[in-house]
Amino acid sequence: MRVKAYVYRLYPTRKQESTLLWTLRRCKELYNASLEERTAAYKMADVSVSYGMQADQLPQVKQERLEYQEIHSQVQQDVLRRLDKAMRAFFRRVAEGQTPGYPRYKSNTRYRSFTYPQSGYTIIGALTPHDNKGKKTCRLKLSKIGHLKMVMHRPIKGSIKACTIKHDGDQWYAVFSVEQAIHSTPVHPSSKTVGVDVGITSYATLSTGEQIANPRIYRSTEQQIKEAHRKLSRRKRGSHRRNRAKRALTRLYRKVRHRRQDFLHQTSRRLVNQYETLVFEALQIPNMTARPKPKKEEIPITTEGSEGSTTAAAVPHYLPNGAAAKSGLNKSIMDAAWGRFITLCACKAEEAGGMVMKVAPQQTSQVCSGCGVLVPKDLSVRWHSCSTCGAELDRDENAALNVLRRYELQGALPVRKKGKPTRKVGRGGKRPTATGAL
Repeated sequence: MRVKAYVYRLYPTRKQESTLLWTLRRCKELYNASLEERTAAYKMADVSVSYGMQADQLPQVKQERLEYQEIHSQVQQDVLRRLDKAMRAFFRRVAEGQTPGYPRYKSNTRYRSFTYPQSGYTIIGALTPHDNKGKKTCRLKLSKIGHLKMVMHRPIKGSIKACTIKHDGDQWYAVFSVEQAIHSTPVHPSSKTVGVDVGITSYATLSTGEQIANPRIYRSTEQQIKEAHRKLSRRKRGSHRRNRAKRALTRLYRKVRHRRQDFLHQTSRRLVNQYETLVFEALQIPNMTARPKPKKEEIPITTEGSEGSTTAAAVPHYLPNGAAAKSGLNKSIMDAAWGRFITLCACKAEEAGGMVMKVAPQQTSQVCSGCGVLVPKDLSVRWHSCSTCGAELDRDENAALNVLRRYELQGALPVRKKGKPTRKVGRGGKRPTATGAL
């Protein structure tokens, strides 16, 4: 079985939107109250409150707070499941030796969805595979809320297991979790394998020499976002003008997110359709975007006392560490969203009968793809020139060829179980680990 998400835009009336917002607020209050109960019980009586204990209290909550009778029972149960999932994840990370943050209380801006896990929703007039129209307007019936206008741009294939109503700025979406049966393993029409080197100058360079341009989506909109932030900071809190400025800023961020998602989906789809096996470097992106450590230097200073005595003292001094330049590079790396791109390629390849593999990323840009000799070069050097074999090619293409050759000679890296802590090396350091076949 395979689970996919289908997202459709909702167009509620003003009255329906008010009801949706009211439901979100009540769910947020229930979440915060449940978190407070768990925290207080553990601090005062050393008692762990479970999901079942809190779910048994929901009928009593409805009697004391009559407004919760206007919310579907399974929606309230899902709120408690979200909290239980957050608490379990917290304790799991603690057991693994990590330093996770404790689950936080949710504000209005941090609680943006509620879920009907099993029932309470019905699609009326849904788009079917036999319809010739590209889009179809239908109705989504939600228990305790009403019939909402929904535009379907593609039919749902599979069995719907849950419906989540999501609030994104001034827009509403319905997200359906669909379970699809896998009857047979698909066979990819191609048998070609390609190495892919992701980067900043070019978004991706293939071992065939093809380069995919980097759209720099956030960078191209960064100035507009800065201006929107300035306008928002000048508006008085609680005013209508501040609300308008906040909506404008939200729309800009949503536009960036949608443009990036569209680029990633189209690029990953094209590569998956063209090649059976895609080979990437097992990049440790959190390590690549980490802040540089401060360079501390102590300068000895000698001072003379009142009686002619001298006193030596060390004054701390910090040397330049390139933090400003590194922050710009980090921003470009996060804008590229390499991890999301590789994940989309893996998901699409699995459906198409292909594979996504990962190899060790060490020195793929430094080693010559023609003869294997190490040719050191800085990041600013974009051309690979080998004096041994005379190879002349782009730096990223050389890296992509090394990625492909490393996979052909050594195979993919072994799969590391998710959630398993990395092995410590040296004085508290951690050796980077990578995922192999996906």
